[in-house]
Amino acid sequence: MAINSSPEKVLSPKHMAHVVLRTPNLPAMSAFYKTFLGAHASWEGEKMAFLTYDDEHHRIALIGIPGLAAKVQKSAGLDHLAFSYETLAELMTAYEQRKAVGILPIWSTNHGPTTSMYYEDPDGNHVETQVDNFDTVEEANAFMTSPEFAENPIGVDFDPEELIEKLENGVPEAEIKKRSNIGPRGPESLPW
Repeated sequence: MAINSSPEKVLSPKHMAHVVLRTPNLPAMSAFYKTFLGAHASWEGEKMAFLTYDDEHHRIALIGIPGLAAKVQKSAGLDHLAFSYETLAELMTAYEQRKAVGILPIWSTNHGPTTSMYYEDPDGNHVETQVDNFDTVEEANAFMTSPEFAENPIGVDFDPEELIEKLENGVPEAEIKKRSNIGPRGPESLPW
């Protein structure tokens, strides 16, 4: 195999493999992500846990470090993790299952490219669950380069219970996922 060291563009990875979170609350964080993702531990000990929900050996690793300071919400760094579902019905099924065990979203919004729900883990990290609103990458990219998205890259908030009611009443997913235009909205409107 020939190695191409051309500086034109770095070779992109195949996919993102995992995320590692440091925590002073390893048991609570492990329990949360197992429940939240329907995950299991591929390995778990007193100081670390490797969790997965699919064919990857681990998607989230947790490192228990006693005495860590609490997360500072208004600081630089990672904003959130995001997990995708195939359909709006699947996203809402997972919402109802989480709600049944007391895990509720802190924010629900239709970004345009995705319909998304945000949660908070025991350490205060934000976790997004989403479904794509367009059938193709080209359609999503076209929306993201539109004047409407430039005006409002944040989204239009929704009530999950109202969305479920629409699904149960037979409103097509494509119609529900179409974002309404509410005018300008920027990052200052984020709930955190």
